[in-house]
Amino acid sequence: MKPLFHKVPINIQSSFGIKHNIESNFGKIWHYHPELELHYVVRGEGVRFIGDNISNFSSGEIILLGENLPHTFRCSDEYYINSNELEVEAIVMQFLPDCLGRELFNLPEAYLIPKLFEKAKKGMVISGATRNKLADLMKQATVASQMEKVILFLSILNLLAETDEYEPITSAYAFYRSNESDTIRLNKIYSYTLTNYKKEISLEEISSISHLSITSFCRYFKLMTKKTYYDFLIEIRISHACRLLVEDKIPTEVICFDCGFNNVSNFYRHFKKIAGMTPMDYKRKYLLN
Repeated sequence: MKPLFHKVPINIQSSFGIKHNIESNFGKIWHYHPELELHYVVRGEGVRFIGDNISNFSSGEIILLGENLPHTFRCSDEYYINSNELEVEAIVMQFLPDCLGRELFNLPEAYLIPKLFEKAKKGMVISGATRNKLADLMKQATVASQMEKVILFLSILNLLAETDEYEPITSAYAFYRSNESDTIRLNKIYSYTLTNYKKEISLEEISSISHLSITSFCRYFKLMTKKTYYDFLIEIRISHACRLLVEDKIPTEVICFDCGFNNVSNFYRHFKKIAGMTPMDYKRKYLLN
């Protein structure tokens, strides 16, 4: 799926940007930018799309996104209800690879930084003690003075460069450049699917949204995303099922139909194929953590 280029606002008085955002949701735009992004979800939950990966996110998650890695954080449906008072909160640090000058990161002492930037091209989910330390440093950076902010930024990079407490997100490097017509068409497909994944979506229905014949749509979607439309739809349904299983508020059989599957055996088959375990094993694994 080709994303939209996003122009990160530039503050000429800063080498890098850090924002502490409190909003109703994280928006819906699938986008990329040349800046790396360190994203700390203080509050919020939903499904994140990063490169070729679709996974759940929740409060406390910290992710490092590399240059031009497409992404969006789609909050749970309740965050998009105007009358709802729910809010998300995030601290977001964005910076170009040479934001402090090319010479700094070419120093022998900084040899791990270019390696970090390379690993970040697949995305990194940070865990363990590193995540806790990063959260503290990022909070400090939002209120720090100019020079203190630079020192904290270097401390953050050093921590990320030295840690092995992370998991890559995408299965391959995912760099894209979009053209306007593809961006508009794919965003329509993406938005319609996220709004209607709970019901049956026929190829006739989704191809009409794209203004293509069924044959042309199937060929086009496979070319753009490297997967069939139904594979994409099932991944979205399973991601939402994972979130509901962890919340542990409704029975698994109800989750099955609430996420758009028309029978339990079909749900179990697709869940095990994508998650690598049964829904009950998935719930047990995360409730015990």
